[in-house]
Amino acid sequence: MHIKLLLLMSIFTLSNTALAAGQHGGEIYHALYIEAATGSNDTGDAITEWDVDAWIGNDDNKLWLKAEGERENGESEAVETWLMYSRYYSTFWDIQIGLRYDTQPDNTNYAVLGLHGLAPYFFETDAHIFISEDGDLSARLFQHNEFLITQQWIVEPYLEANFFAQDVEALEVGAGLSSAEFGIQTRYEFTRQFAPFIDIKYERLFGETADIAEQHDGSCGAFIAQLGVKLLF
Repeated sequence: MHIKLLLLMSIFTLSNTALAAGQHGGEIYHALYIEAATGSNDTGDAITEWDVDAWIGNDDNKLWLKAEGERENGESEAVETWLMYSRYYSTFWDIQIGLRYDTQPDNTNYAVLGLHGLAPYFFETDAHIFISEDGDLSARLFQHNEFLITQQWIVEPYLEANFFAQDVEALEVGAGLSSAEFGIQTRYEFTRQFAPFIDIKYERLFGETADIAEQHDGSCGAFIAQLGVKLLF
C-alpha cells in the first residue's frame, strides 16, 4: 500500500508541475534511449543485457522510466523497472525519488532516493539508495564518461558498484561492497540516433558476497565481451 501511494504521489506531483510550466510558456520535452547487447563471458556462457531509459518533462521536473536486465544462457538473472520523479536541485544535478520493482532474482519492491547529474571532470553520475519492502537498505553508484576519438568514434569507460547495509539471504549477498563492474564501451555513431558498439567489462564479487558464491561453487569474477547497439528516439 505504501509503495502504491508513493507511486501515485510521484505521478500527481509531476503532472501538476508540468501543467504549471505549460501554462507559463514552459516547453515539455521527451527522450527514449535503448541499449541492447549480446555476447559471452570468459567461461563461454551466453550473456544478453538491455537498458531502457525514458523521460518526459521540462528543465525543472521530469518523469523517468528505466528498465534494465540480464539473461545468462537463456535464463533471466536480473530484471529491474524504475519509475522516478526528478527535480532540478542545482547546476548539473537533479534529486530523484520513486520506485523500483524487481522480478529477478526475486520479486521485490523498493523505494528509491538519489541524485542524477554531472560530477567533476564530466563524469555523468547516478547515485541511488534503495529501501526494500522488507526494510533492507542498499545503494548503487554508476559513473561514465565519453571521450571523442573522432566526431563519430567514441570511447566510454564506466564503473558500477553495489552496496548493502546488511546480509540479504534471499539475494545471496553480504553486507558491504557486494559487487562492482568496470568496462569500456567503444561505439561508432552513424547518427546520434544509431550507434553500434563493442563492450568489454570485468565483473567482480566482494567480501561476504564473494564468500557466499564460493560456498555454492560459483565464480567471483568474469570478463564479458559483447556487441550491441544504442538507439535514441
